[in-house]
Amino acid sequence: MKEHDSRFCRTREAGPSKPIMLQIRLTRRPDREKGRGMSRLLPFDAVDNFRDFGDYATAAGRRVRPGRLYRSAHHARATDADLDRIAALGLATVVDLRRPGERRHQPSRRPAGSVCAVIESDHDDGGEAPHITFLKTADLTEDSGRAFMHDAYRRLPFEPPHLDLFARFFRTLGETDGPVLIHCAAGKDRTGLLAALTHHLVGVSRDDMIEDYLLTNRAVDLEARAPDIARQLHAMTGRTASHGAVVAFLGVEPDFLDVAFRTIEAEHGTLDAYLERALGVDAALRDRITERLAA
Repeated sequence: MKEHDSRFCRTREAGPSKPIMLQIRLTRRPDREKGRGMSRLLPFDAVDNFRDFGDYATAAGRRVRPGRLYRSAHHARATDADLDRIAALGLATVVDLRRPGERRHQPSRRPAGSVCAVIESDHDDGGEAPHITFLKTADLTEDSGRAFMHDAYRRLPFEPPHLDLFARFFRTLGETDGPVLIHCAAGKDRTGLLAALTHHLVGVSRDDMIEDYLLTNRAVDLEARAPDIARQLHAMTGRTASHGAVVAFLGVEPDFLDVAFRTIEAEHGTLDAYLERALGVDAALRDRITERLAA
């Protein structure tokens, strides 16, 4: 549980032994297919799903400032041009939601000379990532893929690494005026849940929250990429995944987020109670965050 100066977070060489990993490169949809919300996406060569999740109206009649909240997938493949683009954002803090093993085998690239803080967690169960176990052992059907995602979203809000990182993220929002970036591996599940909790905290409507969450599905062409991913899965496991299973596994659905929220409410009564009891976001911190983020 440590906070690092990014000067010590340059690209590292992965060790000689690497876990099985999908090489998923999610291509963007052509401009002619862009719809509402696609303007939030920032152009990067090799960092997927990079977007601003601010600039939404709040229930209090204010608006979340743009250029303060960013989300993305991992940065291990970032090009030098991508690093220049990241540097131009003037990030104060990067929150890396990945496991230590994920960070070791896909080390992030950071802009040279960056002084932004990097928040990451030392929590690691030492075992195989749950999604890899699923891909190697479960029936790869649409139903099983969706069931796996539901189970993952039931666990996400309560796993020790996420409780640690989510709490530190919200403390950071209350302490810094600079832009903050959150990311995980694909930038859709851990990142999606944390972005949604942030939207709830500052009073973004549920409709806008869901629209932002689902933008992942339009930011990348899942339907077109599914056959290639299925071939990778077959090469990795020797088993065949259905097209629907791949799309369900790689995309997001409103029900995934709803499962997480229902589980939180079953445990704590309300999302606000979870934010306060589990993540330490009391009324004073909530007010500081709102004042810093909303205009």
